[in-house]
Amino acid sequence: MRRSLFFILPMVIVISVLTFSSGLYATNYRLIDRIDEAEEVLKEMMQVPEKSIPTDLFSRCKAIAIFPSTIRGGFIFGARYGKGVILAHDEKTGQWSGPAFFTIAGGSWGFQIGAQSIDLILMIMNERGLRGLLQTKFTLGGDIGVAVGPVGRGAEVGTDLSLKAGILSYSRSRGLFAGIALKGAVIKPNNDANSSLYGRSIFAEEILRHRAESPPCAQDLREALSRYSSAAYQR
Repeated sequence: MRRSLFFILPMVIVISVLTFSSGLYATNYRLIDRIDEAEEVLKEMMQVPEKSIPTDLFSRCKAIAIFPSTIRGGFIFGARYGKGVILAHDEKTGQWSGPAFFTIAGGSWGFQIGAQSIDLILMIMNERGLRGLLQTKFTLGGDIGVAVGPVGRGAEVGTDLSLKAGILSYSRSRGLFAGIALKGAVIKPNNDANSSLYGRSIFAEEILRHRAESPPCAQDLREALSRYSSAAYQR
């Protein structure tokens, strides 16, 4: 019996380690895929100059939030849910932080029917907005004003607009949705996802305050953001 246990216990330990490692790899693969999706959404929304985000915003913003394929739908009662990433911008150095994972969710009541997939980008334009994101939860349109952002890569963005709104939103949709727009969506950090990708216990604040080394999988996204932010100075 003891001899059997001598062989069985190591096998159980090895299997448990392999199972845990496999699960962790699968989780990180999904997170990396989410970063790649965010990069794709950003590039595609910037491809058409007359409908793109003004480059001035990239150089002046405090952070950018990208939520690919946010689902919105309902019948009388409505709901919205999505997962994405937020990267902070250091205006002094021009550097972008690593990505921090967040979720967005909300609900509404009223006449509405249908379903829609939305790629959503939020430009956080002031320090108050960035501080709000670092809270346990942050309500769009409640804790700080949100406005539809101006379009056109070379468009001049007024200081009053960026300061008053706090957050400027951009979106593209696929599908059909009829009724009122959902309001009061809540953005929350997903620190379990952050800890998984960064390989240690970490909070969104540490990432967005540039106190964590960005993972290699986010290099392409950060480089794309740097190109757009530097383009404003070259005009």
